[in-house]
Parts: sequence; structure tokens; C-alpha cells
Amino acid sequence: MTNNKVELTIDAEKIKEPISKYIYGQFIEQMGRCIYGGIWAEMLDDRKFFYEPGTAESPWKNIGRKNSLKMNRSEPYVGRHSPVIKSGGIEQGGLGLVEGKKYIGKIIVSAKKKTTLNLSLTWDDSRHSIKIKIKSGGYETYPFKFISGGNADNGKIEIAGNDEFTIGAVSMMPADNVKGMRADTLKLLKELNAPIYRWPGGNFVSGYDWRDGIGPIDKREPKKNPAWKGIEHNDFGIDEFMVFCKEVRAEPLIVVNTGFGDANSAAEEVRYINIKKKYNVKWWGIGNEMYGNWQLGHMSLEQYVHKHNWFVNTMEEVDPSIKCIAVGDAGPWSEGMLKNCAENMDLISEHFYCSQKEDLIEHVQQVPQAVANKVAAHREYRKTIDSLKDKDIRIAIDEWNYWYGEHVFGELGTRYYLKDALGIAAGLHEMFRNTDIITMANYAQTVNVIGAIKTSKTAAAIETTGLVLKLYRKQFGELPIEIAEKTEPLDVTAALTKDRKFLTIGIVNPSNNSSSLPIIIKNLKLSSKGKVWTISHDDPMAFNDPDKAHVVKIAEKKISGIIDSLEILPLSITLFRLELRNGMQEE
Repeated sequence: MTNNKVELTIDAEKIKEPISKYIYGQFIEQMGRCIYGGIWAEMLDDRKFFYEPGTAESPWKNIGRKNSLKMNRSEPYVGRHSPVIKSGGIEQGGLGLVEGKKYIGKIIVSAKKKTTLNLSLTWDDSRHSIKIKIKSGGYETYPFKFISGGNADNGKIEIAGNDEFTIGAVSMMPADNVKGMRADTLKLLKELNAPIYRWPGGNFVSGYDWRDGIGPIDKREPKKNPAWKGIEHNDFGIDEFMVFCKEVRAEPLIVVNTGFGDANSAAEEVRYINIKKKYNVKWWGIGNEMYGNWQLGHMSLEQYVHKHNWFVNTMEEVDPSIKCIAVGDAGPWSEGMLKNCAENMDLISEHFYCSQKEDLIEHVQQVPQAVANKVAAHREYRKTIDSLKDKDIRIAIDEWNYWYGEHVFGELGTRYYLKDALGIAAGLHEMFRNTDIITMANYAQTVNVIGAIKTSKTAAAIETTGLVLKLYRKQFGELPIEIAEKTEPLDVTAALTKDRKFLTIGIVNPSNNSSSLPIIIKNLKLSSKGKVWTISHDDPMAFNDPDKAHVVKIAEKKISGIIDSLEILPLSITLFRLELRNGMQEE
């Protein structure tokens, strides 16, 4: 065990500005398997036939004669075409199935005469088959349900008939889905307990028309994802996002398209959301990363300041109560936005992502250093920019995370290790030290992609980084206490709970040595009760996988007796919650 030479002093008279709950925010984007394959429960890919079945791009294969499949392009049900099948069928494999689990679905079909469809769910060499009687005439929706008799990673659905029929759309979900969302993912999201979610992007938003995601879900046209790979199915739009926020008990932060979009479209979006649907969305992001040449609609700062002001003024004509987050990027862009748009922003966003460092301590310190750099820049702007003299425009770090490694979980689906959890915890600590200038942070991108939760076809797990966010959100205090001592390599932060009944101390130890940290408590009296939670492992590369038992967990134990030093494991995040005697008292 390593004994630190320093004593940690925690003085209740050095309380700083409260920690905003929004620091525990999250960010989800229409890309990879964040929504589809992560949050959304739909099991079938390309269920509205963006691609022509039987082609290399389509997940649907023809199981009839070569000429048994054609496309109706003159009167499609949705999109550009609908498959017409005569004495044949189509199938889709790659489905994850669980033995004994129920699956429900629907198929939208039209037929020239009454006929019968044969639907089958297959696993291994077994199948569950059902028959659906189809009326003659226009499109009708027919429900179906299956029960899987086995576990499978490559289950298959088959749709076939002897007469001609046209499929408009088809859908299948686990029967335990919650309003279209995966029950397993939703359970973990509720444990994460993020207070706010930023959506729908991200780079995606600069090519997204919000109108594509409203109206009857089966009639929403699928389109190519404008920024990323694959298809945007338009099954998860504004209304689904609002249902999602309600289920996870979070506020929405909606980003509008300032790339290829225009102010009038954004104003109509506000009208639809807050006036017509009465969702009362308070937080609005005005575009995403418009400083970057990778962004659709990218333009110069000189041009963009006019566009930002145009958007905000037009949106506020519809709802003057909205709060707007401007696109920032520490340096000339943020300076220019603050100089020219200060009257039209409530917060300014900053983004950062960190890569991998070979040295463990350097790897961990990247995140708090990135936070500190953003804060330092904005503290300087407050001194030098005249338009900020009577304003308090704070930072929303509405994208932040590590971003490196192989894509194990689909597009940008990187895996996170204990060493990344150490960095995320240290990043939170740095935000706690700067509560006077950081109001919001949105960890990217929650599910799969570079997210805190990862899913397979049939299971979900909280990543090491997610465990940190879950633990601090639930147990750490809201009233941060300034700590003057340097405690390297330990990163230490402390806070009182809002009711001032508990002192909480968070410690990140990125070294391979255990540590004993003596503490001096001033202007507080500790009782003999408390708890300590630890996230640790002897391997910094330890990780959790959705299809396996968790390797990294939150360990909890009770504390009895007054403590005068904090015992810290190597490679650990430790959170102490110490009960105070009759609240705060002077010694």
C-alpha cells in the first residue's frame, strides 16, 4: 500500500455553486445501432423495402422462382416501390431468438383476390408456422405472433403464398417491448437515470427533415441516412422520442437542422412540438458542429452567425420561452459566436472526444484535461469579449467521450474498458470543479455506437463507463466542496448532498498501487455510519459484454465507525457517502 504524504482537508465553508443535474445528460443519434438495434425493438431490417428484395443490398431474399418477384413502382404503399410476389415468397435471416419468448408483428398486404399467406419463424431445423387469410382489395394490416422453440442468433422469418400479393410493410418485435422500445435496454436506461437526452444529432441532423419522422409510422418513407451508413427507417421520430423521454423520466433537448435546413422549417418544428402537440420542450440545440467541413451545410463563421440569429429569432416568434444552445468550438468559432450571437443563446456547446494513450495515467487524464481546456478558454472570453459583460452564458459539453478501437457493436460501436471508466469519472470530477461555468454535459451516444450501454440481438449490458455515470448520478452530492490539496495520481472531489445530511467523496485511482489518504473534516461532524461503492478490477482492460456475465461491477459495503483515512484500491473509482451528525455543524 502506498501512503500519500498529503492530508485531504474537506471544509464545509468552501462550498461552491451547486452541480447542475444536466451534467449527467446523454446524447442519442440516428446512426449505427444506437436507435435501431439498440433502443428500438424492431427486429426486421428494411421492413419498408428501401432496397429491392433479392438484390445484394437487401436483407430480404427471394425464396420463389426467379420471376416470382417484381416491384410495384407506380403505386407503392410507401417509398419508391413495394414487392409483388406471385407463387413464391421472401425471407430474412439473422434474427436473434430466445427459447420460449413471444414475438408479435404485423404485415400490411394487398391482394387481387382472397388468398392465404404462410408465415414461418425458423430456428435451427425447427419452425413455428402460421396461416393468415388475406382479403381481396387494397392494403390491410394483419397481426401475427410467434413463439420461438429455441435460442438462435440466425433465426429466420419467411413470408410466402401461392397467389399474387403485394407487401407494403412488415414488422416484428419481442412481445415484451415497451411502446416499441426494447425492454432490456429500457431497464438499463432507467438505471442510468439521465435527466436530459439530446437528439437527433449529431452530424445526422444537418441532413434530416423532421417531417419525415411524423405521421403514421408505416407510411413514413425510409431514406438513406444523410450523414452515416445505412437507412433511416423513420420509425423513431419526434413523437417516439417524446415517448422515450417520458419512459426514462428525462427532459428532451431537440437539435434543429441549421445545415441543409432553414429557419422557417425549424420554427414549424417548434410549432408542431410545443403548440400543436404541447410537449413543452424547453431546450433546443441550434445546429451541430457547423464549424466542421464534415458537416452538411458547413459555412464560414461570418455566414453562420447570421444563420444562427435568423433561426433563433424565427423560432422564438413561435415560442418565446425556449432556451437555445449555440454551436461552439473553443477558439475563433466560439469567440465569433459569443461576439455576434450573445443575445440569441442561453448556453454554448463544446464537444470533445479522446483517443487511446499507451500510458494508463495519461489515458485517464485526457478527459479532465479536455474539460479544463474548454473551461479555461471560456473564462478568458468572459474577460475579453465586450458582449459578455452583463451575461452569464455557460457551457453545454453536449458531446463528450472516448472514441477509439474496433467497431464491435456495429457502426462506431466501440467497446469500453475499466481504463475508460477511470477517465469518465475524472472528467465528471473536473466538471464538478467548474460548476460556475458548466451547466450541461451529454455523454455520447448512450446505446451502442460509442455509448454507455451495449446490446446484442437478445441482451443488453451497462459498459464500464455507464457504471460510473449511474453511480455518480445516484449517490454523489450536489453541493461541491473546494479541495485545495494536490493528490496525484489520485483525483479527488467532494460534495454535500442537497439536504446536507451526507458528505460524499469521489476518488479515481488510475495507478496500480493501493492508497491510504488521511482526511481532515472541518465544519462538519461525521456520524459512525456510511457506505462506500467501488468500481475496480486488477486489469485495466476489463470490460462487460451483453452476452456474458458482467466482469466489472459496482461493489457496495457499509462503513461503521468514524474514519480518519480513506482506503483506496488500485485501478478504482471509489465513492464514499458518509452520514453527518445532525447535518452540518461547526466543530
